[in-house]
Amino acid sequence: MLRLKTFGLVGSSMNILNFCAGLLSILVLTSCQQENKKEIDYYHLPTYSKNKNIQAVVEIPAGTNHKIEYNKIEKKFINDTLNGKDRIIDFLPYLGNYGFIPSTYSDPENGGDGDALDVLILGENITTGSVVEIIPIGMIELLDNEESDNKIIAIPAEENKRIIKATNFHEFSENYPEIRKMIGDWFKFYDLNDEIQLKRWTGEQAAMSEIEKWRLPNP
Repeated sequence: MLRLKTFGLVGSSMNILNFCAGLLSILVLTSCQQENKKEIDYYHLPTYSKNKNIQAVVEIPAGTNHKIEYNKIEKKFINDTLNGKDRIIDFLPYLGNYGFIPSTYSDPENGGDGDALDVLILGENITTGSVVEIIPIGMIELLDNEESDNKIIAIPAEENKRIIKATNFHEFSENYPEIRKMIGDWFKFYDLNDEIQLKRWTGEQAAMSEIEKWRLPNP
C-alpha cells in the first residue's frame, strides 16, 4: 500500500490502469529497440542503396589506431585481439574510414582473401557501424603475404562530407598525388608482422568491376 501511495495510485482505478498501460508501453518499446539492434546484419546489407549508390560499412573511423572488425557471426563490432590483448596499430592511425562493402565475399577459391571487400573512405571521422553511401574512385592492389588483398578507395556520395575535390581516379591522381603515395606507403608499412607489396593502382572502373566480381547473388 505504501508503494502505491508513493505513486499516487491509491483510490483511483483509472490512475492504476494508466500507470500499467504506460509501463507496458515502455517495456514493449524497449524490447523492440533491443530486437532491432539484434536484427541488424551489416554483412548482408544491400551492396547498393535505394539511390543506386554503393554502400560501405565503417569499422575503423579515420584517425583511429584500434583494429576494429565486424564479427559476422556475433553480429557486432569488436576490437581484434593479438596475444590476448586488443590489437592497436603501432603506426600512424588510419588515413580514412576503413570498412567493407556489404554483401560481397572475396572467395579464396577464386583468389580472394575470404572476407568482404575492403574499402577506405576518404573523409572526416565517421562512427563505427555507420552505413555510408560512397563513390569508388580507384583501387589499390596489394599482396599480403603473397595473397591478394585489394582495397577500394572511395569518397562519400554526399558532397558536404567530402574532403577532396576528386570524383574519379584521374582527378585523384592529378590533384592529389601526395595522398595517393601516402595511402600506398601506409598500407605497405602499417603492419610490420606482414609482408605487404603494392602491385599497382587502378581506376574507378576497375574498382566497380572488383565489387561486381565479389558481390553475392541478390543482395
